[in-house]
Amino acid sequence: MDKSEGDTAEHVRLNVDRRAWLQWGPYVAERAWGTVREDYSHDGEVWSHFPFDHARSRAFRWNEDGLAAICDEDQRLCFGFAFWNGRDPFLKERLFGLDGSEGNHGEDAKECWWHLDATPTASYLKWAYAYPQQEFPYDELRQVNEDRNRLQPEYELEDTSAFDQDRYWDIVVEYAKKSPTEICVAVKVTNAGPDIETIHILPHLWHRNTWSYDPVAAAKVITEDDGALVTTDGRSHQMRLTGVEDGSEKPTPLFCDNETNVELIWDDVGTSPFPKDGINDHVVEGAATVNPQQTGSKAALWYQRKIAPGEHLTLRFVLSSNERPMNAHEVDDVLRSRRTDADDFYQNVIPSKTSDDDRAIARQALAGLVWGKQYYAYDVERWVDGDDPNPPPPPGRGEIRNGEWWHHDAADIISMPDSWEYPWYAAWDLAFHCIPIAHIDPQFAKDQLALMCGPRYMHPNGQLPAYEWSLGDVNPPVHAMAALEVYEIDGRQDLEFLAHIFHKLLLNFTWWVNRKDANGHNVFEGGFLGLDNIGPLDRSEGLPHGYTLEQSDATAWMAGYALHMLEIALELTSQSTIYEDMAIKFFDHFAYVATAMHDRGLWDDTDGFYYDMMRGKGRDIPLKVRSMVGLLPLSACGLLETRRLLEPSAFADHVLDFVTSRQRYAQHIMASKLDIESSSILLSLANVDRMKRVLSVMLDTDEFLSPFGIRSLSAAHRESPFDLYVANTHFSVGYEPGESQTPLFGGNSNWRGPIWFPVNYMMVTALGRYARYGGSDLVVDFPVGSGRQVRLEDVAGEVADRLVALFRPNDSGVRPYMAGSNNRWPERLLFHEYFDGDTGRGLGASHQTGWTSLVADLIIRGVATTSRT
Repeated sequence: MDKSEGDTAEHVRLNVDRRAWLQWGPYVAERAWGTVREDYSHDGEVWSHFPFDHARSRAFRWNEDGLAAICDEDQRLCFGFAFWNGRDPFLKERLFGLDGSEGNHGEDAKECWWHLDATPTASYLKWAYAYPQQEFPYDELRQVNEDRNRLQPEYELEDTSAFDQDRYWDIVVEYAKKSPTEICVAVKVTNAGPDIETIHILPHLWHRNTWSYDPVAAAKVITEDDGALVTTDGRSHQMRLTGVEDGSEKPTPLFCDNETNVELIWDDVGTSPFPKDGINDHVVEGAATVNPQQTGSKAALWYQRKIAPGEHLTLRFVLSSNERPMNAHEVDDVLRSRRTDADDFYQNVIPSKTSDDDRAIARQALAGLVWGKQYYAYDVERWVDGDDPNPPPPPGRGEIRNGEWWHHDAADIISMPDSWEYPWYAAWDLAFHCIPIAHIDPQFAKDQLALMCGPRYMHPNGQLPAYEWSLGDVNPPVHAMAALEVYEIDGRQDLEFLAHIFHKLLLNFTWWVNRKDANGHNVFEGGFLGLDNIGPLDRSEGLPHGYTLEQSDATAWMAGYALHMLEIALELTSQSTIYEDMAIKFFDHFAYVATAMHDRGLWDDTDGFYYDMMRGKGRDIPLKVRSMVGLLPLSACGLLETRRLLEPSAFADHVLDFVTSRQRYAQHIMASKLDIESSSILLSLANVDRMKRVLSVMLDTDEFLSPFGIRSLSAAHRESPFDLYVANTHFSVGYEPGESQTPLFGGNSNWRGPIWFPVNYMMVTALGRYARYGGSDLVVDFPVGSGRQVRLEDVAGEVADRLVALFRPNDSGVRPYMAGSNNRWPERLLFHEYFDGDTGRGLGASHQTGWTSLVADLIIRGVATTSRT
């Protein structure tokens, strides 16, 4: 039986002493090299300016990375692990992967690790890693992937001999907070192989280098005190890292400085004789590169242990502001207590009727979200002007990237799309993250949405930032939708949050209207909108001269935006009648957008589908690609409670007058004639007839419906690619269920067929809204051609089931997203960026728990029908 809400120890931490418990968390990136922030090049070639091979020797400017690492909320002090198998050319301090130019499908992590568990305050965290005992195949992974083309799959670590005969170390790291600044740590290392092997374990403590860029900041130091590493955490009180006695040989303290090895990197004279790679060089090569005075800004405790086959070793540590030592029994008690707290918390969050399989899926998805919270710092003005002396940026740096976003000044804990591949925020990804986050920490979800709309992020002109590679790119406007979802999950109580977001989003809505409706027709040209290479044209670049592109998806996003703002405004009328004027404004705007979409020909009545329209030089060219572009108009629908029209108000008077006096517009937003006898009125971009016609394509297994959700491109284009000839140029798009076979405007991402969670989520929720309107009378053939008439509520549930089924063991005991892998760790789940449209295999970024964690929302809310036992 579920505990009552707020009755668990973790809920108390969140609600009573939240700020204190969030001081420390898994806020350290799993990749800091190869990021825009660290790029001080003359040409913007991020990957080559700060490659993986520099990371162990070169101090980062803006953040840090590590293995199973945690830090304080300002990332002044970090703690994490390094390991060494005795054979690698350098310590395993960070996860390896290929950069954007090395992989045959773009950047890609080449490691096996998992985020197994986490509570929202990080009072309990669990992380796992499989580390080969033989020399890590860095060169092999680079060479084989370099030799492969885009028609071939990526060559992964599991494809090498790295795990032959199970010759690897199975490493599990757990964190448990006794108090906000008393953190118990356990690392359990199991020898999975057949021979006795030696493992080197080096828990690291280090300060992020802020002093090299701040003339008034002094370098932070770590010292040794009776075997402990002692430092300050940036707030002038002491933190101690102590290894708990286990009866074995004591570790060796090692010290160096978190400073660049200038001689190695730039062939110049450095500021420290014991630079960042000093501990690495000492352990691996025996070099005299650690400080004999046992002081520095980076330090480690060096353990060397032999472990027999099948045996394991557990080392315990305490990172604490308290000088009182803890013994192994006390540490284990704290770990047990926090595991129990985590179990109680998720028993509360995930309904008791949920199946055991689905409960495990949801819990690991939510854990991935917590591990995906990272400290993110990026002051664009300082970055453009340059405050890194090694080397300074070139003149005109702002013209390379992001110069027009001079106001952007981030230094916050933010939910990231992927902990390795995308260790920077993406605004529309983040909006989707906030929905499942709201189930475990609604305040953090609300704070994240507010942050993106705050003055340090939102452009003064009202545009929301996209991501660090190009802050000015255009993402779908989904933040009003996310705010409503978070408000709903949070119990529909926080009107102050809704009002705050509403006023901020007014600026953003106005930016869209003024900047992305070039001709004032109420149809929109938002560019690629995060959908990468879904169409034949690169929509983020200029079109052939003389042509414009009116987009069905951009227009649908804006129609939905207007509806969500209308809903927020109506909710806020309980605070003030002034919001009625805003409700009227957005009701009208929705009607104008819906009418324009019809008048401008984005709906093709012959095909029963929505398309983009290319116009220019006297030609109107419908881009007849059956893609998610044509499905998204279904998502622009909402329910208007009839009671709002029966109660005297300016809004009710306006709507009733609008329906009678402006029928030209009303006919395009009302599903049927106004019926005040019904409980609600459906406002939709696609009326019921159009909705059914689009669904007859979407729910066809030969087109969009796959065993694992809705494809982003119809499988009909497998045999019949769409071809376009314009301006003496041939453009084409065909169905690709897996990895992209072209480098065009997608990099390693591919919308030409695979299944993506965010837009599937939009389809499922839209079906739910249509179902609430039509009830049991609204049925469709599902799947198309089956003759099985199914209510839309059940269609939504069955589509959601197909999405969850990606992670459930099938009849053969294999989780479909693992198709083609060896399933060595079946209970350790990954949440990929997207999934093969035919097989369901996980593709793209392997830890994009961000928006793929929407699977947890489907399970918790019971949308997926077989989530229930």
